[in-house]
Amino acid sequence: MPVYEKTRERSFCLAVAGGRRSVDLAGADELSVAIARVAKDLGEDEDWLWDVANGMDTEDGVIWVYGIGDDQVMAFTDFGIENLTELIRMHKDDPELLKRWDR
Repeated sequence: MPVYEKTRERSFCLAVAGGRRSVDLAGADELSVAIARVAKDLGEDEDWLWDVANGMDTEDGVIWVYGIGDDQVMAFTDFGIENLTELIRMHKDDPELLKRWDR
């Protein structure tokens, strides 16, 4: 499983129409990783991973990051990536799980 490093820097830049804005994360104690990055790092298809993770809740370590307009990105804490990795294993062991979920 990939290891994501937290940095001492507690701010990040958001792309904001025509520029960047720094956002202070002084109260944040967790690193969150977007689903596209997790899919790439785990070598999984992002759309399939989204289907697998769709049933996860915040207590499972998934969060939603909201952008401008209707843009949203699913992201995971370290705990969420651990849970997602377990879900991936379960879905690979039994590919019918997603088919049963769609009913």
